[in-house]
Amino acid sequence: MTLRPALFLLIAGLVAGCVSTGDVDPMRTGKGRDEARDAYIQLGIGYMQQGASERAKVPLKKALELDPTSADANAALALVFQIEMEPELADEHFRKALSQRGDDPRLLNNYGSFLFEQKRYEEAFARYQQAAQDNLYPERSRVFENLGLTAMKLNRREQAKGFFERSLRLNSRQPRALLELALISYEDKDYVAARRYYDGYSKLAEQSARSLLLGARLATIFEDRNQAASLGLQLKRLYPGTPEYQQYLSEQ
Repeated sequence: MTLRPALFLLIAGLVAGCVSTGDVDPMRTGKGRDEARDAYIQLGIGYMQQGASERAKVPLKKALELDPTSADANAALALVFQIEMEPELADEHFRKALSQRGDDPRLLNNYGSFLFEQKRYEEAFARYQQAAQDNLYPERSRVFENLGLTAMKLNRREQAKGFFERSLRLNSRQPRALLELALISYEDKDYVAARRYYDGYSKLAEQSARSLLLGARLATIFEDRNQAASLGLQLKRLYPGTPEYQQYLSEQ
């Protein structure tokens, strides 16, 4: 199936066509070049969304030829290189994008996620903190969730707990924050809170090895033997070779 045919037509029209008021090449006008750049960016993003990162690079390169300073083109290309496990190139293009739009919370959050993936946790934490400053950003709850996850990697447990709680205040349907708070509450022996967070997580996300072990432990504490056995069987069936299953066996 042809990807985004309207975009192909738009680009073709901009590159080869002329405006109806005369023989003016639209690529010689600022407006025309901006429209072509934006169309190439959208085409590249469309390829990325379909999992065709190799094909995405072609229109994104053309967008940068039209406007080397485009934050959107550089940010999209950074994501392509992140997908393709080219961290040096991804970092380069993230930085180019931020040099043009350094206060963009979406861009800062994406760069933070890249840095987290590279285990550059202190740098990731700093970028997430910058992103969190924009209190009108509609995905701010995820930024706080990311801050919590990064704080955990940095062994800042209490700080992480605060970030997860902040995330849930903004959006109570954040599965990762719910699971992490359930685990923290269990470690603190606050089993009522742990069960509340765990139940919230279970309604929103599929069970993982970590969540199944936690669920089985909580069911045992609250003397729900059927639930404990059921979760234990799921852990055995879905994650038999994991440390969580071995831990479960050792506790029986």
